[in-house]
Amino acid sequence: MNRYQSWGKTFKGKQTIQTIPWRNSPFPNLSSDQTYLPYGLGRSYGDSCLNDGGTLIDMRSLDHLITFDEQAAILECEAGVSLDEVLAYAIPRGYFLPVTPGTRYVTLGGAIANDVHGKNHHQVGTFGAHVVSFELLRSDGKKIVCSPEENTEFYRATIGGLGLTGLILSCRILLKKISSAFIDRVSVRFPNLDGFFKISEESDRDYEYAVAWIDCFAKGSRLGRGIYYLGNHAPAHQGDEKPLGLPERKPVLVPCDLPAICLNTATMRLFNELYYRRIGAERSREKVHAFSFFYPLDNLGQWNRLYGKRGFYQYQCVIPRGQDREAFVEILEGISRAGEGSFLGVLKVFGKKKSPGMLSFPREGTTLALDFQNKSEKTLRLFKRLDEIVRKNNGAIYPAKDACMSPDLFFRAYPEWENFSQFIDPNCSSGFWRRISKEKRAAK
Repeated sequence: MNRYQSWGKTFKGKQTIQTIPWRNSPFPNLSSDQTYLPYGLGRSYGDSCLNDGGTLIDMRSLDHLITFDEQAAILECEAGVSLDEVLAYAIPRGYFLPVTPGTRYVTLGGAIANDVHGKNHHQVGTFGAHVVSFELLRSDGKKIVCSPEENTEFYRATIGGLGLTGLILSCRILLKKISSAFIDRVSVRFPNLDGFFKISEESDRDYEYAVAWIDCFAKGSRLGRGIYYLGNHAPAHQGDEKPLGLPERKPVLVPCDLPAICLNTATMRLFNELYYRRIGAERSREKVHAFSFFYPLDNLGQWNRLYGKRGFYQYQCVIPRGQDREAFVEILEGISRAGEGSFLGVLKVFGKKKSPGMLSFPREGTTLALDFQNKSEKTLRLFKRLDEIVRKNNGAIYPAKDACMSPDLFFRAYPEWENFSQFIDPNCSSGFWRRISKEKRAAK
C-alpha cells in the first residue's frame, strides 16, 4: 500500500517526500518550482492531505512528548505525536483528551490543522479550543509561537487551516482529568429523524458525549431511524481492576482489499437492519472502555480496505438548526433515489461554542457523515446533488473529507477564506486548495 494517499484511497499523487528529523531542524530544501505540504498519518479522506507534483513533508519523526504540567493539565508534545501515543501516556496518569475524533491514529498537528471535533462538541467545542499554543515553522525559516494572546491571527489561521500556513513543530494542549478509563454508555433506539432530535433535546445537556448511527436504507415513516449513543466518564469504584488501564487487544488487520462484490446494496441493507436491532431493548446501559466507545473502527487495522481497490468517499456536512431536519430528509431521500447507501451513517448535534479557526468546519447545527463506495462519476454526481441541498440550506462541507465541493459553496460556507489566504505560506499548497482556488485565480 502506498502510504502517501488519501484514507479513502480515491486520491493519489506523485510527490517528493522529505522529513523533519527533529524540531530544531531548518526548513527542508525545496526546488524553486515546488510547493510543500505537511503530512501526518494520512487520515484525511480527500485531497486536502496530498500535494500532487509537489513535496510532502512527513512529520511523523517529530514524535516526542516534551513536558507535562500535571497541575495545569497541559501536555507539550511534538506535532508528529499521535493521539494514540498521547492516550497511552495520559490515561494511566488519570487524564484524557479534551476532544477526540473517531480514530486515535491522527497526529496532533493533523488534529489542529483540521480542527477535529468529537462526540462532545455540544458541550466543549472543537480540538482547537483546547490548544494552548503551538510553534509554527514557515518556509523562510521563521518560527512563530502562536496562541490566543500571541500571533493571534496565525493561531486562528492555522487551527483548521489544512496545513497551509506552515509546519506545526510542537504544541501545548489541555488534557482533562478522569478517574477511570471507562464510559457509562447508554444506547437508545429511535424510529426516525424526529426521534433523533427528540433524544438530542432531552439528553445532550446531561451527557458529555452524544452521537447517533442512522440506517441510510430506511424509508417512509422509518426514514433516519437509528441508535443514539450517550456517554459520560465513569467514576472509579473501590475494587475496580485496572481502572486506568489500556486494552491489551491489538487491532485485527484487514489483510487485503476486499472484492467489490462484497459490498452491494443487499449486503449493506442487511448490515443496517442487523445493526439497528443489535441492542435487544429500546434502551440499554453498560460500562465500556473508552477505546470501545470512541474508536470502534480502530479495532480493524487498515479498515479502508473493506471498500476494495477503488476505495471510498466520505461525505460530511453541517446544516444550521431550524433547517436541519428538512434538509436531512431531502438528503436521505436523494441518496435512496440514487440507489446508494452507507454502512456508516453518523448524525450529531454541534453546539454553540464557536471554533477558533478561520476555516473550522464545526458550527452550531447538525452534522451528517456518510461513507460511500467509489462508483466514479455516479458517486460524484450524487455529491453534487447533495451539495446543492447543503448550499440552499446555508450549510457547509468538511474540507478534510471533501471530494468535489464547488468553489462557490466553499466561499459561501467559509466567509473568512480571504482573510485566511493572507496567512498561507507562499511556498505551501495542496490538491484541495488548488482545486478550490482555481476559480478565483481564473477570475483575476
